[in-house]
Amino acid sequence: MTQQPDSPLQFTCGAQMPNRFMLAPMTNTQSHEDGSLSNDEYDWLTMRAKGGFGLTMTCASHVQVIGKGFPGQLGIFSDDHIEGHTRLANGIKAHGSLAVIQLHHAGMRSPFEVINEKAVCPSEHHKYNARALSLEEVHQLRDDFIAAAIRSQKAGYDGVEVHGAHGYILTQFLSSKINLRNDDYGGSLSNRSRLLFEIVDGIRTACGPTFLLGVRLSPERFGMQLQEITTITQQLIDHHNIDFLDISLWDVFKQPEDSEHQNRSLLEHFSALDFKTVKWTVAGEIRTGADVQKVLDAGVDFVSIGRSAILHYDFPKQVLKNPDFKPTGLPVSETYLKAQGLGPDFVTYMKRWDGFVAE
Repeated sequence: MTQQPDSPLQFTCGAQMPNRFMLAPMTNTQSHEDGSLSNDEYDWLTMRAKGGFGLTMTCASHVQVIGKGFPGQLGIFSDDHIEGHTRLANGIKAHGSLAVIQLHHAGMRSPFEVINEKAVCPSEHHKYNARALSLEEVHQLRDDFIAAAIRSQKAGYDGVEVHGAHGYILTQFLSSKINLRNDDYGGSLSNRSRLLFEIVDGIRTACGPTFLLGVRLSPERFGMQLQEITTITQQLIDHHNIDFLDISLWDVFKQPEDSEHQNRSLLEHFSALDFKTVKWTVAGEIRTGADVQKVLDAGVDFVSIGRSAILHYDFPKQVLKNPDFKPTGLPVSETYLKAQGLGPDFVTYMKRWDGFVAE
C-alpha cells in the first residue's frame, strides 16, 4: 500500500511520528565552542518542529571532545550539556514532533585547528594526520557513545541516531581501506562492524525498549562497499533491536557508483532488504512534493529533508497543502534565510554551497 506523507508512523519502541517528514541532521556551526546549545541552534530546530516535521533531528553532536568535526558544533560529551539539551528537546516536543539527537564522532575528520591535537582513527592515516586508537581507547569510544545516549535520554529526547555514515569514525571502522587494525576491531567485516554493533546494543540495554534508536549508514565513498553495507543493514535489522535505519544516498535517485551493482538503483538495493518491523528513511536530493511521494511509493517509510528544510522551515506543511510544491529558486538572500530561522553563523556556512546564497 502506498504511504501518504500525512499518515502517522509507529515505531517498534512505541514512539509515533505524526507524519512522514524528518528533518535531516545538518551541520550548521552555530552553537557554542564548548558544545553547549546556542539560542540560534534552538531557534533553527524548534522552528522546523513548528513547521510540521514529524521527527526533528539535531545536527551531529559529538560524544568526545576529540571527536569534534566542525566549529560551533553541538556537544553531548559532558553532563554540562544536559541543561541545554533539555531545553531543546522540550522545545521540539512542544510542537508535536519527535525529538532525536544524532550521536557523532568525526575521527580522522576532526580538523587539527578545531581540536588542537592529532585526530584519531582506527589505524594511522597519513593523509588526515591521524593516529591509531589503542584498544583501550576503542572501548572508551564505545562507552562514550553509550554515555551520550544516556545523557540524551535524561535530557528528554525521544531517541538517538548513531552516525555511522559519511566517513566519520564508525564509517572508518567499517571501511576495509581505512581500518587496518589486526585485533578484534579490524580485518573481517564482522570485526570491522563490531564497534557499531556494540554501541547499538549498549544503548538499547542502557536506555531500554521504549527509547527510539536509529542508525545512519551511507553505502558509498570513504571506502564503503555497497554489498558490505547492505549486509550490515540486514544484520542490524535481524539481530540488534533498532527502530529505524537512515540511509544517506547523496542522491536517492542515482545508480550505484560500482559498475557491478548497476543492475538496479541504489534505492532498489536497499528496498530489496527485509526490513521486518524496522522503519527506514533515505536522504539525498528529495526537494519537491513530487520527490517525497516518489520515495514513499518506492517503499521507504519516511523521508529525510535537508536543503528544502533550509529554504522552507514549514516544508512539510507546504507539501501537505500542495503535493506539487517546489521550493523557492536559488540563490536566496541572507535576509530570506534569517527569516527561515538561520542564525548568522549558519548563513555564513551556507555560503560554501555554490549558488545558494545571493552575493
